[in-house]
Amino acid sequence: MLGEYRISGRRAAEISADIERGVGEGELRPGELLPSIRELAERLEVNPNTVAAAYRTLRERGVIETAGRRGSRVRSKPATTARDAMRVEVPPGVRDVSEGNPDPALLPALAGAFAAAAGQGDREPVLYGHAPVDPGLARLARAGMDADGVPDGPVAVASGALDAVERVLAAHLSPGDAVAVEDPGWGSLLDLVPALGLRTVPVGVDDEGPLPDAVRAALAHGARALIVTDRAQNPTGAALSGARARALRSVLADHPDTLLIEDDHGHHIVDHPLHPLAGPTRSWAFVRSAAKAYGPDLRLAVLTGDTVTLDRVRGRQRLGPGWVSLIVQRAVARLWSEAAVDPAAVAAGYGRRRDGLTGALARRGIVAHGRTGMNVWVPVPDETAAVARLLHAGWAVAPGARFRTNAPPGIRVTVSGLREGDIEPLAESIALALGPAGGPERTYA
Repeated sequence: MLGEYRISGRRAAEISADIERGVGEGELRPGELLPSIRELAERLEVNPNTVAAAYRTLRERGVIETAGRRGSRVRSKPATTARDAMRVEVPPGVRDVSEGNPDPALLPALAGAFAAAAGQGDREPVLYGHAPVDPGLARLARAGMDADGVPDGPVAVASGALDAVERVLAAHLSPGDAVAVEDPGWGSLLDLVPALGLRTVPVGVDDEGPLPDAVRAALAHGARALIVTDRAQNPTGAALSGARARALRSVLADHPDTLLIEDDHGHHIVDHPLHPLAGPTRSWAFVRSAAKAYGPDLRLAVLTGDTVTLDRVRGRQRLGPGWVSLIVQRAVARLWSEAAVDPAAVAAGYGRRRDGLTGALARRGIVAHGRTGMNVWVPVPDETAAVARLLHAGWAVAPGARFRTNAPPGIRVTVSGLREGDIEPLAESIALALGPAGGPERTYA
């Protein structure tokens, strides 16, 4: 237990900081058992309540977890070790299909939109006290959400989807509260929730989104919030169907105090219709990011929701960054108004590659998932071995550990970097990497 690492400190803050430092520096490994409260208190010659307070702080920060009489352990994926650290080192000559980046060839040119926005800024300088949301952007955002059936609500702007989700969670929840999240799901979100001192409750998904019975169980056991990706779910490509959305709204209607957060980062890169869930709960937020369709460097997402949630988000934002650059907002509004992206063409571009890969794998007896978006999820018996074998074969894929909590193993392939001639060789390499254990009976739900 703990090997050579010696925990030190006299106060709770010192003890928790020392343990967190050990985790961050790799001297305390994920899954490592910590001393019991009484044992560590005797070793440090402090009151057991002091150690208990330190452990409580570490649990709230997502560094350790406690399993009753089995004691406290460093989390398998502690908040101090981001899932991005689990990325594969790509040597020269290896094709990298592990990152979730859009295809640059499908992104619009930005120079004209930013020149026009900067010109407006020269004529009408933005100063302190200016309205934080560009009226043109708000009008376009609201019109798009109205067309997709998102309930009416005020509009705010955040620095990307994750920033918006963080602000909404902080507006309602306190350390120790539980949040139901998709499993497998977005790695950055699975890092964010424990980093805020919140607890993740994994909810299984299939090709149509979160499983209603799993959501019902999570909410019945005290989860105060639910986060759902409506389309192009990362990493599985799941998208809510109309029937699944109705089933989930029925579950949420039985738990009206749940905070519902919907992430529509797939806006303008998928042709699957949106089936929003908002309506049954009192507190809700719907987030729409520009990153995948217009470029990650824009760092912009629009969000709407109930008036209390949006008022809290905007109030807290005023005390931090203040606002998202109006130049960026106006540039995005211009890109939207000028239809700089053809959603049907972009969706078709990703769809051909995604469907080509899942079809090639199916012909080899391998079930893969990728209903929408730019990712394909392949369940595997041993993801570490699969990643290593594929790397040896010249392909870098993402290990499923970056996206999983309790879900079975898998690997993620981002198809945005694939060419048509890559599909069959990659499928054959995956089949060889999995061997006979990668048969069609495997699934991720």
